[in-house]
Amino acid sequence: MNFDFLNGETTAQRLADVAYLVIAGWTGRDKAALEMHIEELEQAGIPRPQVTPEFYHVGSNLLTQEPEIQVSSTSSSGEVEAIILNAADGKWVGLGSDHTDRKLEATSVLFSKQVCPKPIGRSLWSFAEVEGHWDELELRSYRVDDGERSLYQEGSLAANRHPTELIELYEQRGNRFHTGTVMFCGTLPAKSEISFSAGFEIELYDPVLERRINHAYNTIALPG
Repeated sequence: MNFDFLNGETTAQRLADVAYLVIAGWTGRDKAALEMHIEELEQAGIPRPQVTPEFYHVGSNLLTQEPEIQVSSTSSSGEVEAIILNAADGKWVGLGSDHTDRKLEATSVLFSKQVCPKPIGRSLWSFAEVEGHWDELELRSYRVDDGERSLYQEGSLAANRHPTELIELYEQRGNRFHTGTVMFCGTLPAKSEISFSAGFEIELYDPVLERRINHAYNTIALPG
């Protein structure tokens, strides 16, 4: 995939081989709040995770930088997340949407993630530049319905586990964070009903270095 690698004042556009995609779920730091969220989802028919955080391996071919994705029905929706790419020259931070089929999620969380494309932005920041103030980074998403844009998610990355901890836990469970791996690092609660939207806009903001990564995509539900 083609990315813009931003390191200090330098920007380099180049290809990166992405061979593995891992979705980290249930990554919240507040255990009481996480348990409450799990119980709410159980009432909606979504099974309780066996452990938290949970790591879901899905096809790396699902990653896309295109401005439009196609899904099988209107039961899907996006989730803004910070992502980590383990490239040959180190770790890089980016932005993605863990687009998920909510109806299928009640049957299998893994399958619900596997059936949807995963939009990601083209820009990446050096992880070394943001590691020290990671908790101050902010995520936002907006849904677009009938041309009307509304705030859907907002909060700092302090709400979720630090990516260094996620990677350590991932490897402690017998996995390897290979070069060429992209990890989605967890999302934030929605401010409105979780439902399909024709458009989705996502943002990662660094208030310390005063910069943003943005991405937007439209979702087309296929007939039938």
